[in-house]
Amino acid sequence: MHTAASPIAATPVAESQEPGSGTTLAPWAMLGFVVGSAAQLSQAVLWPAHGYLALMLVGVAIQAGVVRWAGGIVVARYAGAMLALCLVGFAIVGWRASLRDVLPAEFEGKDVVVTGTVASLPTQFDRGVRFRFQVDTAHLDGRPVTLPTMIDLAWYATGQGQHPTAVRPSTTWTWCVRLKAPHGAVNPLGEDEELRWWQAGVRARGYVRQGRNDPPPQYLGESWRHPVERLRGMVRQRILHRLGDMPSARIAAALVVGDQSLIDREDWDAFRATGVSHLMSISGVHVTMFAWMAALLVGSLWRRSPWLCLRWSAPVAAQIGGLVLAAAYALFSGWAVPAQRTVLMLCTVVLLRLLGRSWPWPMVWLGTLTVVVAADPWVLRQAGFWLSFVAVAMLFATRQHGDPAATLLQRTRALVREQGVVTLTLSPLTLVWFGQCSLVGLLANLLAIPWVTLLVTPLAMVGVVVEPAWNVCAMALDLLTGTLHAMAQWPMASLTVARAPTWVGAVAVCAGGWMAMRLPWHWRALGVAPLLPVLLWQAPRPPMGEFELLAADVGQGSAVLVRTAHHALLYDAGPRYGTDFDAGQRVLVPLLHALGERLDRIVLSHADSDHTGGAVAITQMQPQAVVLSSADALPGVAATMLRCQAGQRWHWDGVDFEMLAPTASEYATTAKPNARSCVLRIATGQHSALLTGDIEARQEALLAQRIPPLRSTVLLVPHHGGASSSSMGFVQAVQPRIALVQAGYRNRFGHPVPAVVARYAQAGATVRNTALCGALTWRSADPDAEQCQRETNRRYWHHRPGGAGIPP
Repeated sequence: MHTAASPIAATPVAESQEPGSGTTLAPWAMLGFVVGSAAQLSQAVLWPAHGYLALMLVGVAIQAGVVRWAGGIVVARYAGAMLALCLVGFAIVGWRASLRDVLPAEFEGKDVVVTGTVASLPTQFDRGVRFRFQVDTAHLDGRPVTLPTMIDLAWYATGQGQHPTAVRPSTTWTWCVRLKAPHGAVNPLGEDEELRWWQAGVRARGYVRQGRNDPPPQYLGESWRHPVERLRGMVRQRILHRLGDMPSARIAAALVVGDQSLIDREDWDAFRATGVSHLMSISGVHVTMFAWMAALLVGSLWRRSPWLCLRWSAPVAAQIGGLVLAAAYALFSGWAVPAQRTVLMLCTVVLLRLLGRSWPWPMVWLGTLTVVVAADPWVLRQAGFWLSFVAVAMLFATRQHGDPAATLLQRTRALVREQGVVTLTLSPLTLVWFGQCSLVGLLANLLAIPWVTLLVTPLAMVGVVVEPAWNVCAMALDLLTGTLHAMAQWPMASLTVARAPTWVGAVAVCAGGWMAMRLPWHWRALGVAPLLPVLLWQAPRPPMGEFELLAADVGQGSAVLVRTAHHALLYDAGPRYGTDFDAGQRVLVPLLHALGERLDRIVLSHADSDHTGGAVAITQMQPQAVVLSSADALPGVAATMLRCQAGQRWHWDGVDFEMLAPTASEYATTAKPNARSCVLRIATGQHSALLTGDIEARQEALLAQRIPPLRSTVLLVPHHGGASSSSMGFVQAVQPRIALVQAGYRNRFGHPVPAVVARYAQAGATVRNTALCGALTWRSADPDAEQCQRETNRRYWHHRPGGAGIPP
C-alpha cells in the first residue's frame, strides 16, 4: 500500500547527532512555516495583498527581536522562531494566492474569440476532447479584453467542420468560446474539484462554440511553446498505435506519459480494491526507481573516464545525474503533483549530501516537507501528501540498518516487514480520507511493487527507443491486471466504513505507528483500542421521530438523500453526462460510502436522464434497496423495479412517508415522463417535505385539489424551477418555508427562471439553489437552520456565484 511515498527512504541520509548545538532553531522555524502555511488554507476570504506583506514584516521583526533579545533563553528562542516563521508562512501563501487572476463575472456566458496554444494532452471522452489552453489574445464583440492566462476547454463532436481529434499539444488555434468560472460540485466529504483547478492554474472553464453564427475553429499552425506536451502526445500516439487492441495498451501509455485518464474505471476500481492504485500513475516509486537506475548508469559511465573523475567524483556525478534525469522523467510524465513532490524530496536529500550535512532522519523529513510546502502549499489539502510523508516517517522510524551479508530470506523478511509497517500505518489514513482500505493490499503490493518497478516501468520507458519493448510491457501488465482483478473479487478484499473526523484518524495513525514500532507485544497491544473508533465510526443520525434531507450538489439534476434514525431513502439519482460520467459514480456512491449509509429504498421519480443518470451505479452499490419508479424499465438497472403510485404509505422511526402521485388514472391517460413523476411527502407531527420530480402546472393543480392541505416546510421545486411548473396556485397551496432548487450552474435551460424565484419569494419562501450553495442539509429537528455546504465549508479558492437565477 502506498509505498510510492518512500523516495527519501530509498535515498537515505547518514544518521548522526544533530548538527550544531542542541538549541538550533532550524526545526522550529521549519515547523512554524508549515503550520502557518496550513493555517492560511483555512481562510474563507483573502485579504488584500498589502495585508499579507504587512504580516510578513511583523514575522521578520519578531525573528529579529528573538535573535537580539532572547539571548540564552532556549524556550523563548524556540517559541519566537516558530511564531515568526508561522506568520511568514501564512503571509507568503496568502500573498501568492492574492496574485492569482480570475475570470471577470461580466465575461461569463459571453461568446469570446480567443487565440492561443493548446497547453496539455487532450483528454478524450465519449463526446469530444478536453484540454488546457493558454490564451494569448481575446476579443469580445470585436474589442480586446483580458482573460485569465490558462483556461480549460471542451470541444464537442458535432459532425460539422473540423473534428476535435485534430487538437494536439503545442498547436495554435483561434476559436469562439463560452466561458464560466471554475465551478465544481460541493458536497459533504466530497472531492474539492475547485481546489484541483486552483492548483493547476485554471481560472476559467468553457467549451468551443460551433453554432451556425459562430466563427469556425481555425488552426493556425505549430508553436514552439509546450514542447514537452507535444512530445508526450507523440509518444502516447505511438504506444496506442503499436499496441492496438491489447488489453493493457492504455495502462502502458498511462505509465509512460502519465495520462491517468487512459485507465478505465473498472481497472481503477480493481487497483483501489487491492491497494495498488499508487503504482498505476507516475508517483514516488516510479520517479525514485528511475533516479536510482539513472544514478547507477551515470556513475558507471563516469568511472570510465579518468579525466572526468579527476574533476568531479563519480558518486557526486551519479547523485546529480540521477536527480537531473529523474526531474526530466517527472517533467515528461506530466509533472503531476506526486512526481513534483518526489523530485523536491530528492533535491533536498542530494543537496544535504553535497553540502556534507549529516542530519538525523527527523530533520531530513521535516526539511523535505518544508521544501514541498514552500513550492506548493495547497498540497497540504491532498490525501497523497499525507500518505507520502506519514509512510516515509514510519519507514525511517522503524527501519534497521541493512546488513550487507544478509541472506535472500532475511532481505525478503525485511521487505515484507516494511510493507507491513506502511500498511498498518496508512490504513487509518485511507479510511479517513476515502472510507475504504484494502485488506489484500499487503499481498497485492508485495506482488505488484517489484513487478511494476523492476519490469513493467523499465520496459515501458525502453519502448520509447525500442518499440517492441512495449509489447512485452503490455503482456506483463496483462498478467498483473488479471491477477489484481481476481484478487479484487475475493470476499472481504476491501473494507468500507463511514469516514471518521480527521482527529479520529490522527489518533488512529499514531496508534498504528505505535503498533509498528519494535516493542514487546504487550506494549504494542496498547495501540489496538485507539484504532477502534476509525473502524466503528458512525455518522450522526436524526433522533426518533425526525428526519434529515441532504440535497446533493449534482449539477442539472435531482438527488435527495432522506435519513431517519435507522432507515434511508434516495429520491432520484442525478444526471448522466456521458458513458464515462454520471452523478452516481462521481457524487452519490462516494457520499453514501462516506456516510456508511445502507439504502432501504430508491425512488426514481421518472425516466429523464437528469433524474436516473446515476441509477446503475447506485443499484450496483446498493442491491438490497427496493426501487420505486414511474418508469417501466431503465437500461442497466438490475434491481427489481416497482411502480410508484398514489396511496403507497410506510412508516419509519416515527416518520410518515406517502406517495401522492401519480394515480392509476394518470398512468392511463398520459405518457409524458414529467407528468408521471413520483411525488413523495415525508412528515412528522410538525414538519414535512414534498419531493415533486418534474411535475408541471396541470399535475400541480390536480395534486392541490386532491390533497388538501398540501402545505410543507420544505419543497423540492418542480422541474428545477422551470417556467412550466410552480404555478401560483400550487405555491400558495404548499406555502413552503424553504423552496429547494437542484440545478446546474449557468445551465442551458436558465433554471430557475426569475419569475419562478420571484413567485416563491412573494409567498415568503427562502429559495435555496444547489448551484449557488452546494449541497443543502435540512433537519426536521432544527427546521430553521438549513446548511449550505458552500457557506459552512467556504475557502477562498471556492467560486462565489451571485443571484438566484443564473442565465445560461
